[in-house]
Amino acid sequence: MAILEVKDLDVTYLTRRRPPFHAVKQANLHINPGEIVGLVGESGSGKSTLGTAVIRLLDPPGTITGGQVVFDGKDITRLPEDEIRPLRWTEISTVFQSSMNSLNPVTNIGKQFKDVMEAHTDMTDRQIAERTAELLEMVTIDPSFVRFFPHELSGGMKQRVALALSLALTPRFVLLDEPTTGLDVVVQRSILENLKQIQQQLGFAVLIISHDLGAIMEVADRVIVMYNGELIDDQPSQDVLLHPKHDYSKMLISAYEELWKPATATDGQVDAVIAARAGTATTPPERPHVASAAAEHHAGQTHLTPARAGYAATHQGEAPVLVADGISKHYIRRRGFQKTRVDAVADVSFTLRKGYITALVGQSGSGKSTIGRLITGVERPDEGTITFETTRVDQLSRDQLKDYRTHVQLVFQDPYSALNPAHTIMHSLSRPLANFKGLKGRAARDRVHEMLEQVGLTPSSRFVDKYPHQLSGGQRQRVVVARALAPGPVVLIADEPTSMLDVSIRAEILEILNRLVRDQGIAMLYITHDLLSARMLADEILVLNKGRVVESGAAASLIAQPQHEYTQLLLSSIPNPFAEGMVAD
Repeated sequence: MAILEVKDLDVTYLTRRRPPFHAVKQANLHINPGEIVGLVGESGSGKSTLGTAVIRLLDPPGTITGGQVVFDGKDITRLPEDEIRPLRWTEISTVFQSSMNSLNPVTNIGKQFKDVMEAHTDMTDRQIAERTAELLEMVTIDPSFVRFFPHELSGGMKQRVALALSLALTPRFVLLDEPTTGLDVVVQRSILENLKQIQQQLGFAVLIISHDLGAIMEVADRVIVMYNGELIDDQPSQDVLLHPKHDYSKMLISAYEELWKPATATDGQVDAVIAARAGTATTPPERPHVASAAAEHHAGQTHLTPARAGYAATHQGEAPVLVADGISKHYIRRRGFQKTRVDAVADVSFTLRKGYITALVGQSGSGKSTIGRLITGVERPDEGTITFETTRVDQLSRDQLKDYRTHVQLVFQDPYSALNPAHTIMHSLSRPLANFKGLKGRAARDRVHEMLEQVGLTPSSRFVDKYPHQLSGGQRQRVVVARALAPGPVVLIADEPTSMLDVSIRAEILEILNRLVRDQGIAMLYITHDLLSARMLADEILVLNKGRVVESGAAASLIAQPQHEYTQLLLSSIPNPFAEGMVAD
């Protein structure tokens, strides 16, 4: 018998000001004991809403308006809170979507395990300490970390702690909502392998929600595809890859498979075939008919500029816009009376040119974002120089930095936190126009409309009066890109601009960035842990490890023939469900 059954489930958001929004429609699924089921779909498809409804953690105005959720043969759909609370942690557990921020920041790790076990068991302090050490070892964290606070842990370690915490009372069912979003590929692979090993050891059932098809295929026995609130495909993992039942499933798989088309190295130049493939742009965020998704995908396919193949050969003729020469940045870490020097960036050099994209690739903690802060003038290098045209950036005063930032702008990683939720899109885009360009009134409004059209938010009149929470993740990121373009920058720093987005939206954002760089002659530094997107977008790649450049070169040749073992590790860590001809042509 299935441990979890969802029967004809409907979830509706009911508000006074707007018509009801049907987020989940007639959902039917089952999960057997010891089975890992993956739920995949793009942002806004209803995945997280379905997951929170299943474990009865749905927040208002979300409401279950029909159907049943049956756990271990018992209908829990409308079970009173006092009756469902004893099931949490002991029978049903979860790792939340923002698990890197879900740990209590003011208590250490050991106390957070102790709180859970004291609330649900009669274990002694010694038994709790022993169980906590056992759980941390299970997720490959040294038990001595119990005294650490969340801010002292890396993203991957926080994610492991959240997983260990969810398993504290040996539940029979665990919901994992986007457990690897925002993590680099090496940490992601480690966590997924760890999850699979622990699940096989303990035998609990898992529903893992993700927009990353590769991550799902890495661990799931069965995959369910969700689109527009409906479950449209439910098959064993390999069957979904080989024989997708729905047009949208085909489109989703096609978009991900496109990333794995082989690169070719041609005398150090970027391969024209890769340039043509890079825009696996899929259907826009709001599609009226699911059945036409695949047709829309192929009809609306976009491409990087055809001239890109020859651009790598001619870019050296362009005058440098920004030059980083031997830059280094050190930090002093203090613990008690002990001081430790950390070399965040060590002797890094590169050149940015107009219409040319340079990618910095590496794991979390490799120094990528530190370099971004040095380029924007937020921090100063301890050694080396940064020169913008003829200006030494590392010597600018505070007042001079404001003028410099008219020319250098940043696209932030997280579209969900990059925009002020209290302001409309018009207000968010008008501010930089007023601050940097002195535009106000009608001139500013007209320019906002132009910027929204530039990033594909058309007609712009549909978006100017909306608030961030009314936009999808992809739409928010387009607004973030538009805001960065407001001052008319010469240099654009894109810091992990697609890591929080699903594969279809990711392709659209990459195409927008590429078009803006090529058409407007912007120099771009693309910071990412994703070598595949770097290959799609960049002309040149620099691979960073522990603050040092270990390998660099033209994008296509570096990916096709990586020389350094660290670059090879990054490539081998990327989930590839299409390896060894698994997908039919």
